[in-house]
Amino acid sequence: MSDDKHDMVVGLEPESTSDSDHHSMDLVRKFDRELTRKIDLHVVPILLIMFLLAYLDRSNLGNARIEGLEKELHMKGTDYNVASMIFYLSYVLFEVPSNIMLKKFSPSTWLSTIMFLWGEQTLPLVAYTWAIRSYADTSDRNLCNVSRTYPDLSWFSSLSIFHRRCLYLMSMYYRRFELQRRLTLLFASGIVAGAFSGLLAYALAKMDHLGGYAGWRWIFIIEGLVTIVISAAAKFIIADWPEDAKFLSAEEKARLLKRLEGDANRGVAKMDRVDRPALKRIVFDWKVWVAAAMYLGAVNTGYVLALFLPTILKELGYTSSEAQIHSIPVYLVAAVCMISFAFATDKLRIRYPFILLGTTIASIGYIILLAGGSLPPNIKYMAVFFVAAGGHSTHPITLGWLANNVSGHYKRAFSTAIQISLGNCAGFVGSNVFLTRQAPRYPTGYATSLALMLVTAITATGFATGLHLENKKRDRGGRDYRLQLPSEQVDNLGDDHPDVRFCK
Repeated sequence: MSDDKHDMVVGLEPESTSDSDHHSMDLVRKFDRELTRKIDLHVVPILLIMFLLAYLDRSNLGNARIEGLEKELHMKGTDYNVASMIFYLSYVLFEVPSNIMLKKFSPSTWLSTIMFLWGEQTLPLVAYTWAIRSYADTSDRNLCNVSRTYPDLSWFSSLSIFHRRCLYLMSMYYRRFELQRRLTLLFASGIVAGAFSGLLAYALAKMDHLGGYAGWRWIFIIEGLVTIVISAAAKFIIADWPEDAKFLSAEEKARLLKRLEGDANRGVAKMDRVDRPALKRIVFDWKVWVAAAMYLGAVNTGYVLALFLPTILKELGYTSSEAQIHSIPVYLVAAVCMISFAFATDKLRIRYPFILLGTTIASIGYIILLAGGSLPPNIKYMAVFFVAAGGHSTHPITLGWLANNVSGHYKRAFSTAIQISLGNCAGFVGSNVFLTRQAPRYPTGYATSLALMLVTAITATGFATGLHLENKKRDRGGRDYRLQLPSEQVDNLGDDHPDVRFCK
């Protein structure tokens, strides 16, 4: 490509409307389409596969539970709830440190390492649980039951910190209204994995007693081995940061960076160093904390379904095998709804109404399940579809919405990590409210999940209102005083820069 054409494509589009300028803009748009398609082919597919495996592995516990895990490990009462809760401890502890590590290592190295660790740890998990069973005494039974289920923190810490590193990486390649549908495709692959996990668990459970292992152990073994193999290949496929991407030419990198800088004035919204003023702006940004509460309310449903959907379906009167099979359409419908929401919210360039719609659909499902004592199983099964479709459609939008409204490398890294770290406290809630003694009605579980859906609706309303008021204030020049700060601070304001406008 000639230098003239290079300048024409990489630079800002011309403002005049002559025929030559129209031709120039057509070239720019064509170049952008080809560039976006190239990014889609190199960034999304491998992350999609890794996401699928991550959700597949995370669903193992719920599937293994109804295939005999509790019985073989002599788990009673709330043992399963405690084991599930420990999983989510890592979600809270490792989010911020992992985003810092992602800045120190290339994404291809860090993400593939995380993937290898969670796959590798499923194998000693199986051996460990087999060995410890023979000498667990009654006095330490609760502790042993938990440790048998999750013997190594590195397994679930690796699994927990993987998902949101993908969000961080993708947010560095796509403009605000290009991101949501691609981000949701990743989550949809996770939902499809939920459907596939039920079918796969049904098949692997038939290997019961093969090699001396119970069927539920084979679920961990086979899926862990697949994860290890894919992680080795992923190191050479995952895209690194845009400026280091090997699949982009110098011209394409320049154009990509220009596009991102022009998206809602992200060019002036930089935060490329962490100093005291920058940390203060991150910690005292109300958007981060409201978005964390919004995400907490929405993601609880995802955790509940991952851990308890097979159990919920079994309590509706299905056998273990039937419960595995009946979970498949629930996940598939949720995936379709999730993708539809994502395309619509990007097309219309608005997030808030779709969060309200999703929370409403899920709430209807929870209300039916709460009142479902005398309802026929088919009605309660329908309610599960409502819960899955509404909940799963909502929580990716809460993540994308905050990512759309924070700017600067470190601001985005810390903000998304804080949102996810605090939001994942929902795992402590979801893993402890579906109590065995309350089966099959689970009033505490359904009521708590309904309340958290209302939290998401309320905080989303506050988030949209706050963004609207802030945009109005900036339009009036109410934040222009920040331009009088020392130049080193003005160059590191992130989305606090007066020229930035937020999306609702």
